[in-house]
Amino acid sequence: MKWANVVEALSDCGITVDPGSEPRSVGGGDISEAWRLETTDGPLFLKVGNANSFDMFDAEASGLLELAKANAIRVPNVLAVTDYTDGALLALEWLDLGAPSIDTPRVLGQQLAALHRCTRTRYGWFRDNTIGSTPQPNSRTDSWPAFYREQRLEYQLKLASENGFRGELQTAGQKLLDNIDAFFVDHVPDASLLHGDLWGGNWSAVKGQPVIFDPAVYYGDRETDLAMTRLFGGFSWEFYEAYDDSWPLNSGSERRVALYQLYHVLNHLNLFGGGYLGRAIALVNTLAAS
Repeated sequence: MKWANVVEALSDCGITVDPGSEPRSVGGGDISEAWRLETTDGPLFLKVGNANSFDMFDAEASGLLELAKANAIRVPNVLAVTDYTDGALLALEWLDLGAPSIDTPRVLGQQLAALHRCTRTRYGWFRDNTIGSTPQPNSRTDSWPAFYREQRLEYQLKLASENGFRGELQTAGQKLLDNIDAFFVDHVPDASLLHGDLWGGNWSAVKGQPVIFDPAVYYGDRETDLAMTRLFGGFSWEFYEAYDDSWPLNSGSERRVALYQLYHVLNHLNLFGGGYLGRAIALVNTLAAS
């Protein structure tokens, strides 16, 4: 990566890098490099990747803008997204993330319920995006069971097969796909605006107020966001209590938790390998037998 090209690309977007400053590497995950960069208008958070990263960055920017329009939970402002000679970048507002206050989890629960009340008439979104670095299809459809079967579980199972994870996973997975309508006999969810990847590492606080980032946005069953929060931890009982007080989940939601968690477990299997295979098989077998 040539910083001169990055600086020029930012300049083309109307952002002037402070000539006396040096970029500072910050935590940004496994997908792209992340930096704090000083500009004449203050610091910004910068993601930098190769030229193939542009579509992923552009979709992330679109997702943040979609969440911001809901005016429910704070997200970082998008400053620029562009490609350039040898790469792509996403520039975001710099946020001084800090420890949550005693009230932050409760506020987050209330605000997430408010976010989910932003609905559309169809499931999906106007564009595809990514979940981590995995492509996430979002073609709009009128049927939630069909959307979740075809564009979530079936898609991930196909990737798993291509990655060499066949046998029991695929056999039980096909049985689950064939019978997925049984989970939705009395459940026709609203097409709610979703963060899409709401684990404990994708939320924090600024002066005690919640902020969410790194979304995988689409419109779907709000239970999917709640199921994801329970997969890896990072959310307190106050969060769930506040959400439930604001908008209780529908009857039978507990039965669908594992179904919605399976998508993310399969994605982790495809991203990180066989360490997630046992968990994926156990989930698929349990769901296929239910």
